[in-house]
Amino acid sequence: MTSSTETSATGAAGARADLLAAAARGTIGLDRLPAVDEPNPASVLILFGRLDDEPSDADAITVPADLDVLLQRRAATLSSHPGQVSFPGGRSEPEDADAAATALREAQEETGLDPSGVEILATLPEIPLAASNHLVTPVLGWWREPSRVVAVDHAETVQVFRVPVATLLDPATRFTSTLTRMGQTFRGPAFDVDGTIVWGFTAMVLDGLFDAAGWTLPWDRADERPIRLEV
Repeated sequence: MTSSTETSATGAAGARADLLAAAARGTIGLDRLPAVDEPNPASVLILFGRLDDEPSDADAITVPADLDVLLQRRAATLSSHPGQVSFPGGRSEPEDADAAATALREAQEETGLDPSGVEILATLPEIPLAASNHLVTPVLGWWREPSRVVAVDHAETVQVFRVPVATLLDPATRFTSTLTRMGQTFRGPAFDVDGTIVWGFTAMVLDGLFDAAGWTLPWDRADERPIRLEV
């Protein structure tokens, strides 16, 4: 008989293999975003692991119920993407050896995680982010040895949380965000996690990565809801 611990470990190994396969494909569907003139290089850490406490109560069909991803909420006072949910990360510094080093340094500064417990699986293709004039490298990580995370500097980050991936994949959680600016309406994937809205760059990256990993479940893209920006 297979124990629940063995089953969970097998599921985690399968999820890790799916992420590696997704990275090997070389794109997550965001290569058509408009280019940015003289962008600032930056990195974000997309960190997956196994929840320490309660797994998702959503039907875990394509991923283990205890698979999670690390997210944070930015301070409402920031000039760039105020109040939004994001991955840990930020602008590269001269002392950073590469994009992965930037992502780990920023994640440690923002969430207090221990970088030694993180396995870097891959760096994904750079993504231009016109809203903040950055060229962002998503760094895919796996949490071998989870450490405590918390919002370290409340001037930048007000909340750090680990979200079950099965909850994000639940069709009831998903919708299409709409944002109207200067007469134009922009649409993109979004997630409503118990009232916490994940949209914009973070949601696009998650959506593309879920597709590339083969995890996406059919959801109602016609369900459109407006985004209200922090003021």
